[in-house]
Amino acid sequence: MVLEAFRTQFQLEQLTVWTTAHWCISVRPAPATLGALVISARREATSLAELTPDEGADLTVAIGWVETKLRQHFQPEKFNYLALMMVDPLVHFHVIPRYHQPRQFGGLEWLDAGWPKPPELGAYAERKNHPVLHELVRALRSGS
Repeated sequence: MVLEAFRTQFQLEQLTVWTTAHWCISVRPAPATLGALVISARREATSLAELTPDEGADLTVAIGWVETKLRQHFQPEKFNYLALMMVDPLVHFHVIPRYHQPRQFGGLEWLDAGWPKPPELGAYAERKNHPVLHELVRALRSGS
Protein backbone atom coordinates (compact mmCIF):
# COMPACT_ATOMS: atom_id res chain seq x y z
CA MET A 1 0.00 0.00 0.00
CA VAL A 2 2.75 2.49 0.94
CA LEU A 3 4.79 1.52 -2.11
CA GLU A 4 1.87 1.92 -4.52
CA ALA A 5 0.89 5.30 -3.05
CA PHE A 6 4.50 6.47 -3.39
CA ARG A 7 4.74 5.20 -6.97
CA THR A 8 1.64 7.24 -7.84
CA GLN A 9 2.59 10.38 -5.89
CA PHE A 10 6.10 10.49 -7.38
CA GLN A 11 4.97 9.40 -10.86
CA LEU A 12 7.56 6.65 -11.03
CA GLU A 13 6.12 5.22 -14.24
CA GLN A 14 6.87 8.47 -16.08
CA LEU A 15 9.82 9.94 -14.17
CA THR A 16 12.13 6.99 -13.45
CA VAL A 17 15.57 7.38 -15.01
CA TRP A 18 17.42 4.33 -13.65
CA THR A 19 17.01 1.43 -11.25
CA THR A 20 19.30 -0.86 -9.30
CA ALA A 21 18.37 -4.15 -7.68
CA HIS A 22 16.95 -2.31 -4.66
CA TRP A 23 16.50 1.37 -5.59
CA CYS A 24 14.57 3.48 -8.07
CA ILE A 25 15.98 6.83 -9.22
CA SER A 26 13.46 9.31 -10.56
CA VAL A 27 13.15 12.98 -11.40
CA ARG A 28 11.55 14.86 -8.52
CA PRO A 29 8.06 15.97 -9.70
CA ALA A 30 8.46 19.25 -7.80
CA PRO A 31 12.01 20.38 -8.62
CA ALA A 32 13.93 22.36 -6.04
CA THR A 33 16.95 22.83 -8.30
CA LEU A 34 17.96 21.62 -11.75
CA GLY A 35 18.28 17.84 -11.73
CA ALA A 36 16.56 17.24 -8.39
CA LEU A 37 15.96 13.50 -8.04
CA VAL A 38 14.47 10.95 -5.67
CA ILE A 39 16.13 7.67 -4.72
CA SER A 40 13.39 5.37 -3.40
CA ALA A 41 13.26 1.84 -2.09
CA ARG A 42 11.80 -0.69 -4.50
CA ARG A 43 10.11 -2.60 -1.69
CA GLU A 44 7.81 -1.63 1.15
CA ALA A 45 10.16 -0.18 3.82
CA THR A 46 9.23 2.70 6.12
CA SER A 47 12.32 2.99 8.31
CA LEU A 48 16.01 3.27 7.50
CA ALA A 49 16.58 0.61 10.17
CA GLU A 50 14.63 -1.86 7.99
CA LEU A 51 17.21 -1.71 5.20
CA THR A 52 19.21 -4.87 4.64
CA PRO A 53 23.00 -4.86 4.20
CA ASP A 54 22.46 -5.59 0.48
CA GLU A 55 20.15 -2.58 0.18
CA GLY A 56 22.68 -0.40 1.98
CA ALA A 57 25.48 -1.53 -0.32
CA ASP A 58 23.28 -1.02 -3.36
CA LEU A 59 22.44 2.51 -2.19
CA THR A 60 26.08 3.44 -2.79
CA VAL A 61 25.70 2.20 -6.38
CA ALA A 62 22.60 4.37 -6.83
CA ILE A 63 24.30 7.43 -5.32
CA GLY A 64 27.37 6.90 -7.51
CA TRP A 65 25.19 6.80 -10.63
CA VAL A 66 23.28 9.91 -9.53
CA GLU A 67 26.36 11.99 -8.84
CA THR A 68 28.10 10.89 -12.04
CA LYS A 69 25.07 11.67 -14.22
CA LEU A 70 24.31 15.02 -12.60
CA ARG A 71 27.95 16.12 -12.82
CA GLN A 72 28.07 15.02 -16.45
CA HIS A 73 24.94 16.97 -17.40
CA PHE A 74 24.75 19.97 -15.04
CA GLN A 75 28.01 20.33 -13.06
CA PRO A 76 26.58 20.96 -9.56
CA GLU A 77 29.00 22.12 -6.88
CA LYS A 78 27.47 19.96 -4.13
CA PHE A 79 24.73 17.45 -3.38
CA ASN A 80 22.24 17.53 -0.52
CA TYR A 81 20.40 14.35 0.46
CA LEU A 82 17.21 14.60 2.50
CA ALA A 83 15.47 11.59 4.07
CA LEU A 84 12.50 13.25 5.72
CA MET A 85 9.73 10.65 5.18
CA MET A 86 7.15 12.83 6.95
CA VAL A 87 4.37 12.77 4.35
CA ASP A 88 5.49 9.86 2.19
CA PRO A 89 6.63 7.11 4.58
CA LEU A 90 8.43 4.89 2.04
CA VAL A 91 12.20 5.00 2.54
CA HIS A 92 13.46 7.56 0.05
CA PHE A 93 16.02 10.31 -0.33
CA HIS A 94 15.53 13.63 -2.08
CA VAL A 95 18.68 14.48 -4.03
CA ILE A 96 19.11 18.22 -4.35
CA PRO A 97 22.03 19.26 -6.57
CA ARG A 98 23.40 22.62 -5.46
CA TYR A 99 24.62 25.41 -7.72
CA HIS A 100 26.52 28.60 -7.05
CA GLN A 101 25.70 30.01 -10.51
CA PRO A 102 22.50 29.79 -12.61
CA ARG A 103 22.12 26.97 -15.14
CA GLN A 104 20.13 26.77 -18.37
CA PHE A 105 18.12 23.71 -19.32
CA GLY A 106 14.99 23.10 -21.36
CA GLY A 107 14.74 26.77 -22.32
CA LEU A 108 14.53 27.78 -18.64
CA GLU A 109 16.92 29.43 -16.22
CA TRP A 110 17.51 27.49 -13.01
CA LEU A 111 18.75 29.31 -9.91
CA ASP A 112 19.61 27.75 -6.57
CA ALA A 113 17.68 30.24 -4.44
CA GLY A 114 19.01 28.83 -1.17
CA TRP A 115 22.72 28.74 -2.02
CA PRO A 116 24.82 28.43 0.16
CA LYS A 117 22.24 27.76 2.85
CA PRO A 118 19.73 24.86 2.96
CA PRO A 119 17.79 24.37 -0.28
CA GLU A 120 14.45 26.06 -0.82
CA LEU A 121 12.36 23.03 -1.65
CA GLY A 122 9.44 25.10 -2.94
CA ALA A 123 11.53 27.41 -5.10
CA TYR A 124 10.07 26.06 -8.34
CA ALA A 125 6.53 25.22 -7.27
CA GLU A 126 5.28 26.51 -10.63
CA ARG A 127 7.41 23.86 -12.38
CA LYS A 128 5.71 20.95 -10.63
CA ASN A 129 4.79 18.45 -13.36
CA HIS A 130 6.18 20.87 -15.98
CA PRO A 131 7.01 19.35 -19.41
CA VAL A 132 10.69 20.17 -18.77
CA LEU A 133 10.71 17.26 -16.31
CA HIS A 134 10.32 14.86 -19.23
CA GLU A 135 13.28 16.55 -20.93
CA LEU A 136 15.26 15.85 -17.75
CA VAL A 137 14.17 12.21 -17.86
CA ARG A 138 15.35 11.88 -21.46
CA ALA A 139 18.68 13.59 -20.73
CA LEU A 140 19.44 11.45 -17.69
CA ARG A 141 18.40 8.21 -19.39
CA SER A 142 20.74 8.94 -22.30
CA GLY A 143 24.14 7.35 -22.49
CA SER A 144 25.86 10.71 -22.95
